[in-house]
Amino acid sequence: MRTSRFYSPAPLASGERELDGDLAHYIGRVLRLAPGAPIQLFDGSGQEWPGELLEAGKRSVRVRLEAPLAGLPESPLRVHLGQVMSRGERMDWAIQKAVELGVSEITPLSSERCEVRLQGERADKRQSHWQQIAISACEQCGRSQVPLVHAPQALDSWLDGLQTDLKLVLHHRTEQSLASLDRPASLTLLIGPEGGLSPAEIARAEASGFKAARFGPRVLRTETAPVVALSVCQQLWGDF
Repeated sequence: MRTSRFYSPAPLASGERELDGDLAHYIGRVLRLAPGAPIQLFDGSGQEWPGELLEAGKRSVRVRLEAPLAGLPESPLRVHLGQVMSRGERMDWAIQKAVELGVSEITPLSSERCEVRLQGERADKRQSHWQQIAISACEQCGRSQVPLVHAPQALDSWLDGLQTDLKLVLHHRTEQSLASLDRPASLTLLIGPEGGLSPAEIARAEASGFKAARFGPRVLRTETAPVVALSVCQQLWGDF
């Protein structure tokens, strides 16, 4: 029988416990798992709790959790992705795939050519939505630690104060390849919108310590670029 894997926002421990809220609704009402079904929970601490579903009600479920196991190790390369926002499912897809490829944290950004403008309650809702996408991606790909999706912010305010070994602004108008760079332990990637970052924004990033680099001669879509960049970086410096 297939073991279903779920993220719990509350800290976990061995023994019987009751799950409620959205997680209970999903297990009991959406998936309609029956008592006796094997499950595995994780709470973002890096550990996994195998167990069994005991009861499934309309508003809550009860589970029995066994002793915790070590979760999947994180990549040795810590990556902070700054992704300029795109419309609809393109941003969702970029976040999902970035999590599957081992990103450590994600900041949605606005820029000169960005088509998405978020403020106030709307920004809060999108951040919550994107964080849930990151959680779902972890449930699917086996990660035991959930990357943080930060609140959307302007590119200019994000550029300052980033503390990583290497900071890269990726665009096709430079000749420096990723493979030519020294191995970092931590990395910041800046991905622009459809239409790319403006020359002034690239110059601003470089003035903040970013190095320009490219990963091929072709122009990639904004949601494709982080997938390719993270794959190459994990191959060069991570756990691929």
